[in-house]
Amino acid sequence: MREVETLLRELAPQVLGALVRRYEQFDTCEDAVQEALLDASVQWPEQGLPDNPRAWLTTVAARRVIDHIRSEHARRRREESVAVSVPADAFLIAPPGEERAADSDDTLTLLFLCCHPSLSAPSQLALTLRAVGGLTTAQIASAFLVPEATMAQRISRAKQRIKASGLEFRMPPQDERAERLRVVLHVLYLIFNEGYAATSGPELLRADLTAEAIRLARAVRRLLPDDGEVAGLLALMLLTEARRPARTDLDGRLIPLAEQDRSLWSRPLIEEGVELVSKALATSPVGPYQLQAAIAAVHDEAPAADETDWPQILALYDVLLGIEDNPMARLNHAVAVAMVRGPRAGLALLDELAADERVAGHHRPVAVRAHLLELAGDAAGAVAAYREAARLTTSLPERRYLEERAAALA
Repeated sequence: MREVETLLRELAPQVLGALVRRYEQFDTCEDAVQEALLDASVQWPEQGLPDNPRAWLTTVAARRVIDHIRSEHARRRREESVAVSVPADAFLIAPPGEERAADSDDTLTLLFLCCHPSLSAPSQLALTLRAVGGLTTAQIASAFLVPEATMAQRISRAKQRIKASGLEFRMPPQDERAERLRVVLHVLYLIFNEGYAATSGPELLRADLTAEAIRLARAVRRLLPDDGEVAGLLALMLLTEARRPARTDLDGRLIPLAEQDRSLWSRPLIEEGVELVSKALATSPVGPYQLQAAIAAVHDEAPAADETDWPQILALYDVLLGIEDNPMARLNHAVAVAMVRGPRAGLALLDELAADERVAGHHRPVAVRAHLLELAGDAAGAVAAYREAARLTTSLPERRYLEERAAALA
C-alpha cells in the first residue's frame, strides 16, 4: 500500500499537468485527478498495478473531465471544440514502454501556477500539497490542524482565484522565472518548517509534511539540476531532517540541539546534504538557502555540541545577513554571536531586534533571550523570559519545554 501511495504522489502532478495543458480548466482537471487517484488507491492494491500507471490515471481523469464538460449545457460549444481538438487516441492506454514522453516542464509549470503571487501564502501551501503533492483535502487539513471544511474552502477559493484571474498553464516569461522560482522554493520551505516545528497543536513533528516537502524539492531539483538555490534548499531539508530521530524523547518532549543524542542522527541524509551544498557553493552564485544549508552542515558534522565550530557559523551568518536580512536570520545570528563573544553580546543584538515589528508577539525571540540570560547567569531574568515565551507559543511541546526550563531555574 505504501508503494502505491508513493507512486500516486509521483504521478499526480504529471497527470494534472497533462490535463491542464490539454483542457485549460485547472479546477475541473484537479478535481478529476483527485477522483482518479482515489479510484487507483482502492483498485490497485486489490487488482495489482496496471501495465502503464500514468496512462491509466490520465485516461480515468480525462474521462471525468469530458463528463464534466458534457454536463454543462451552457458550454456545449466549448465541448464540441474540445472534442474536435482531442486526438482519437487520447483516451487509449499506450502499450508498456510506448507511453508518450511527458513534458519535462509540466511539474514545474504546475508548481509555478500553484505558487502564483496572486494567491495568499496559505492558499499556495494548500494548493501545492493537493495539486502537486497529491494529498487529499482531509490529509492536508489534518496536517495543519484545521477542519476539513475549512481547508476545502481554502482550496476552492484558490482554484476560483486562478480561474477568475485567467492564469494560463505555461511557464512564466524568462524575466519573471527567477522571482517565481523564489516563491516556489519559499512555499516548499514553509511546508517543511511546519512539519519540522509545528506552529500549533500537541505534536512537535509532522513527518508527513517534511517527507512531502523533501519529495517535492527533489522533483524540482530533477527539473533544475544546475540551480544552486534548489540544491541548497534540498540540502537544508536533508541536513535538518537528519536530526529528527533525536529531537524528541519517547514521551514527545522537545530535546534542544545541544542535548540531542547525535548517534541517532541519520548519517546518509547528512552525507547527501553535505555533498549537495558543497557542490552548489562551488559551482553556483551563493544564495540564502545554500548558506543556511552550510550552517546546518557545520552543526551536523560536529561530533558533540561543545565541538561545534561557532566562529564558522558566525561567519556564515554574517554573509547571510548581507544577502537576506530578515528577523529570523538576525535572531540566529545573535545566538552565534553569543556563542563566540559571550551571552551579553548576543543579548545586545536581541535588544535591537526587539524593535522589529515582524517578530512582535512571536515566542522565539523571547525564548532565545531566556536561553542567553540563563547562560549569562541571570536566573531570575531567564525564568521570567521562559514563562513569557511559554505563554506566547501555540505549540504544546514547546510550551511544555519552556515551562520545564523555567521550573528548573526557579
